Amino acid sequence: MAATMPPPPSRSPPPPPRAIFSPRCTSLQTPSTQPQHRYLPDGGPQRQGHVSPRRARARPPRERDLAAPYAREIGACVRARRWGAACEAFASMRAVGAAPDRFLLPQVLRACAGLGSPRLAAAAHALAAKGGAALAEDPVVGNAIVAMYAALGDVASARAAFASLPDRDVVAWTALIGAHADAGEPDEAFDLFEEMQESGVRPDLISWNTLVSGFARIGDIGAALHLFDEMRLRGVEPGVNSWNCVISGCVQNALYEEAMGIFQEMCESKRPDSVTVASILPACAGLQALRIGKQLHSYVLRHGIKLNVYIGASLISMYSECGEFDYARVVFSTIEEEKNATVWNELIQLYIREGRMDKAWEAFNLMQEDGLEPDIVTYNSFIAEYARAGQKEQAYELFSGIVDMGLKPNVVSMNALICGLYQHGLYTDALEAFRYMQGSSDAKAKAWRFLDNSSPIQPTGTTITSVLSLLTDLKLDRLGKEVHCYALKNGLTSNIFVSSKLVDLYGKIGDVTSAANVFQKIGNKNVVTWNSLLAAYKHNKKAEVALKLFSEMLESNLHPNLVTVQIALLSCGMTMALGYGRELHSYITKSWPGGFPATLACALMDMYGKCGNIEDARLVFECTVPKDITVWNTMMSCYLLHRMPMGVIDLFDCLEQSNIQPDPITFILLLSACKQEGLLEEARGYFNNMEDVYGIKPTLKHYTCMVDIMGSAGLLAESLTLIQEMPVEPDACLWSTVLKACKLHSNLEVGEKAAKALFKVEPNNTSNYMVFSNIYADTGLWDSTEAVRDAMTEQGLHVEKQCSWLYHGTAVHPFEAGDLSHPAIDVILSTWKDLTTRMEQSGYSPRDIEPYCNVEADPFSCHHTEKFAVCYGLISMNDNEPIRISKNFRMCMECHSSIKFISRDKNRQILVSDGCTYHRFKDGTCSCGDAW
Repeated sequence: MAATMPPPPSRSPPPPPRAIFSPRCTSLQTPSTQPQHRYLPDGGPQRQGHVSPRRARARPPRERDLAAPYAREIGACVRARRWGAACEAFASMRAVGAAPDRFLLPQVLRACAGLGSPRLAAAAHALAAKGGAALAEDPVVGNAIVAMYAALGDVASARAAFASLPDRDVVAWTALIGAHADAGEPDEAFDLFEEMQESGVRPDLISWNTLVSGFARIGDIGAALHLFDEMRLRGVEPGVNSWNCVISGCVQNALYEEAMGIFQEMCESKRPDSVTVASILPACAGLQALRIGKQLHSYVLRHGIKLNVYIGASLISMYSECGEFDYARVVFSTIEEEKNATVWNELIQLYIREGRMDKAWEAFNLMQEDGLEPDIVTYNSFIAEYARAGQKEQAYELFSGIVDMGLKPNVVSMNALICGLYQHGLYTDALEAFRYMQGSSDAKAKAWRFLDNSSPIQPTGTTITSVLSLLTDLKLDRLGKEVHCYALKNGLTSNIFVSSKLVDLYGKIGDVTSAANVFQKIGNKNVVTWNSLLAAYKHNKKAEVALKLFSEMLESNLHPNLVTVQIALLSCGMTMALGYGRELHSYITKSWPGGFPATLACALMDMYGKCGNIEDARLVFECTVPKDITVWNTMMSCYLLHRMPMGVIDLFDCLEQSNIQPDPITFILLLSACKQEGLLEEARGYFNNMEDVYGIKPTLKHYTCMVDIMGSAGLLAESLTLIQEMPVEPDACLWSTVLKACKLHSNLEVGEKAAKALFKVEPNNTSNYMVFSNIYADTGLWDSTEAVRDAMTEQGLHVEKQCSWLYHGTAVHPFEAGDLSHPAIDVILSTWKDLTTRMEQSGYSPRDIEPYCNVEADPFSCHHTEKFAVCYGLISMNDNEPIRISKNFRMCMECHSSIKFISRDKNRQILVSDGCTYHRFKDGTCSCGDAW
């Protein structure tokens, strides 16, 4: 480990305070009865252990004189938050026989709480109880005891101390409210807040802030802001600290956009202080809002705000996360206070983000030379980076080194390791680390022998969230449900991030019912949880439900964030809800008046493209400044969807002139355009130029595009040769492409080879069997067709139901195959019957229906769902209004031919997106040119 972890510091650490760590000291009383010399402020020694209690009581002025210098020292230590030093000074004070008064004891109680020692807290409480009525019945001391237990998280003891108070003032009530708020129990805190007022005690600003902070910390920003309004109605004006509570709560829950919005609202009436700046800077880092971060830095300098360690650490973090490492180093060198461990840790993290591990370890050594010992946070930064880099052995060795240094890895250490291993793709190792946390003997035996698992590190919400992310990516639904059970048993489902990730997990594995059930049980729903549910329905092709839920979210007074709007726009595209999409465009323009992010521009272009409005998609493209490669790619994909391949090629020529480097996705789109236009040689030229000119190594997707182009041209043998020469293994997508080309050219020989390879790598995909069976049907081999269908049935595979969606007004009308429950179904069927009669009378010649069996089919009986949607559009929409339909299957030839006839016969524009191609039917023709 010499290359990665420096040896322990040569100098010995300072001895711990005797009052805290001495084995002979069990309370805050005199540590020893043996005579010891203590030098008093006047320089004279005094013998301990021989002071007469009677004599001490006879001379109270002398006792007060003894206590005075210690009281000053304790007060200074408490103000500096040096809790251990304060407790040590108090132990020394008790050693000389001095007792605390009603003014000093509350400071000692605060030091015990700050030190986080329940044993010392109990001893201090006992000391107050033994001090007679002057201490035990003093309201200031009583309030301090309640506050001490609240700070330690001991809600039960805080309630017991509160119950013993003879008179409960606003300070005592606020302390108990804070205990429940800090414990993540805002509802209980609110009940106490109401009970306080019913008892005749009026809440002050601190009481309100405590309650606001409790709701904000759990991410219930709506409730926190509602309390703001209540404060004003009851005559209490929110102060800067009130705003800081909400901003800090948003940041703690990664609600950076909400934090920024609240900060901007605050600036309209209040001047930010140092706490505000330190709280909002992490939001700037999370949003990569470097410009706002620099403005805040300038604000600090202009208004003479001291660049303390809190603001300094936040600025260093913001600049380093935004990639401005030089600025971060300048901030480090200009911090006005003596640097603490937090600041040094941010510098170390800066070098880690910069990828300079040698400099990070150098800062580690300089930190020790500056008189500070690295803490567990320091080591956790290194553990996280080694895990993210896939250097798991170095990460494990660091764990061992921490133990050797006398530190104990905590849950943050384990979370850093699990998250890092997961991000690097080391899923097995990440799961093993999680099993160790659960006390698994197998995991302990393999890689965790250096840690004592007699008291396992308990997983937190962060741990569970990381593990659920891993299981979601791997689609391990059984293990996901086990982790869900574990979270339920350990009370972790109340964590908003755990619940949101559970909704995401169930959505990704296709279980939207369970996703909705988890969502309904979340008590403090926020934007993140709503986003998870919206994404679940969109992912499972229930975009119309997602749009309905989006409306419900707005009615719950939650403000959508960037992710919400993206999901809604994608759902509009899936259902061709152009009107809804335009409303969202208006909302975006109002919410981002200075220009919206490129991610939203791409979502808008995608929505307009899928809704058939290529002109508006191009307008968004032109208005987006600056354009990154994602914006260019999105516009190309819109042209591709509308079968405008030359638009893609022309846009690529403009891209080359703009000095923006194309990426691998650009060439996938470009090759797909060549396939649509039948440009085989041009495609080969682009494919070769990828690596030769642009330095982009072809991936499996690029080879799949070339195989698709060659297959469309009938070069099936040549495509097999290319597959054999590829430097990567073919996947299911590639073999599926070959199989579809064989269907197009009725090539049974190559089709059988492709199907054999395809069924090995993807045995449970129904569509593969359907294509293969249709190849047999095309060649008249009906027995083989039936054999493939029987194989599907034996494996329990079923064809997904076709579904089409018609967007009309503010509603989305779904039409599912076999479902005749639509209220207008009788009129729909009657309309279709009239249309088929007109087709026969006009001499319309239907195209062949896809062969499914060796029977003669009625060419007018193809009741596919897009026909139902078209008929409902004809009877329910204005004559000049385009009929917009989306569906989850490729249109069959008969439906395509029929809708062309209807567009001419009814003089209607009909737009259909079938997931493969965008079809614009008008005057009896289709924009796809009958090739899709």
